[in-house]
Amino acid sequence: MNSSENLPDPSLYTVRAAIILDHDGHRLLAKYYDDTFPSLKEQREFEKRISHMTQRSECEVLLVDGVTALCQRLSDATCYIVGGPQENELLLLSALTCICESLCHMLRKNVDRSSLMENMDTVCLILDEIIDQGVILESESEQVVQRLSFKTISEPAFGFVLFDYLTGSGDHSDSRKRGDLE
Repeated sequence: MNSSENLPDPSLYTVRAAIILDHDGHRLLAKYYDDTFPSLKEQREFEKRISHMTQRSECEVLLVDGVTALCQRLSDATCYIVGGPQENELLLLSALTCICESLCHMLRKNVDRSSLMENMDTVCLILDEIIDQGVILESESEQVVQRLSFKTISEPAFGFVLFDYLTGSGDHSDSRKRGDLE
């Protein structure tokens, strides 16, 4: 019997959950991408266990409840990424690092519980740019920050341009009034 027959088929769906907890282990944000922990009660119990395990020790990789969980501390919050028991820890670590670096850049290095709560829309956008339904889409924080910066800058500008176009109050209407377009 071949040893490769015992391994699961490779899959793009590598992330089972992305979680941010405060220093007391309370949920700030959690996205579960599969049914490993189907109920809210099971999710909360899992979060309590990983929070307790990371407070007791300095380890950054945990094997708990049949999953691999990696953590990274940010001020008074801790980010976790959860994958399967056979998942590549380096791949999970690259996604976790991307999340944390993107948070630090977008929140101007002030990543604590209050700034995360005040900027939850940005936190959710960062997470959605990096992970989509358990698939890691991006692992470079510069790309995530660039895309999010472009979205936050260009979307309001587009709204003003559209408003100017609809109301006829743009630069083109001013130049016609002056007689520049003869």
